[in-house]
Amino acid sequence: MTAKKKWTLIGLAAAAVLLVPWMAVLAMTLPGRATVDHWPLAWIGLDVLMAAGCATTALLGLRADPQARLTASATASTAVLDAWFDLTTAGTGAPLLQAVGCAVAEGALAGACVYLALGKRRCRARVSP
Repeated sequence: MTAKKKWTLIGLAAAAVLLVPWMAVLAMTLPGRATVDHWPLAWIGLDVLMAAGCATTALLGLRADPQARLTASATASTAVLDAWFDLTTAGTGAPLLQAVGCAVAEGALAGACVYLALGKRRCRARVSP
């Protein structure tokens, strides 16, 4: 392992530790309700990001480009994030049922992306002429 990689990993570990007290501060100080400006833009932007990830992963995967694993990983994370916010911001009754339906679809998308990201390497290494 290179020194650069080791220090990067140590930095990530430190960030994980530092986030614990920050989460406690947020839990004690954030209001239970909030009014949000640009709410539709936030949700549409998340879906645009997910669609772009799906398209990019498909394009790279069909070209047998090994970087499709990276876009698949990012798209899986985006889908899980979208599902989380669908469920945690939904009201009761019909809105919650709709959120559960969306979360199931996003979970399936995330699962497919994880399968692509972790699947056996089938791509040939590209060799420059």
